[in-house]
Amino acid sequence: PPVFKENGTVTAGTSSALCDGAAALVIADEEWAKAEGLKPLARILSYASVGVAPDHMGLGPVKAVPKALSLANLSLSDIDLIELNEAFAVQVIAVERELGLNHEKVNVHGGAIALGHPIGATGAKILTTLIYALRTYDKQFGLVTLCVGGGQGVAMVIERL
Repeated sequence: PPVFKENGTVTAGTSSALCDGAAALVIADEEWAKAEGLKPLARILSYASVGVAPDHMGLGPVKAVPKALSLANLSLSDIDLIELNEAFAVQVIAVERELGLNHEKVNVHGGAIALGHPIGATGAKILTTLIYALRTYDKQFGLVTLCVGGGQGVAMVIERL
């Protein structure tokens, strides 16, 4: 049955399970990485964070993605793979529809409904998933997004190195 309102679309079957998780990333500038003998896996081209009305929670990426793409001087057609955090199925569907995303490029290894949603580690987890998917499929550009309770949306554009 729907959990938030009668005849709603959010049910136990269309929601991600909360799960334990941890993730860590090393984010460094090119000069430091070279000095330390590290070979970066990807480069951050841009990022954007926006706010939308709290009653539109989940749609923040719709506003953040165009900003991040503009800052990277790219368009959606340049993006090879996309990772959307997936608290609820309806949220991913809404973002895909609003942005006109190609579903075949989204969450190619499964989203949080299938894999779980480690709240405090989600950003690092899906960014890492995207980086390795770009390597696996020999792709160049990726887009990662988060919707955050209360109406925040975050988007980042990366390039595989």
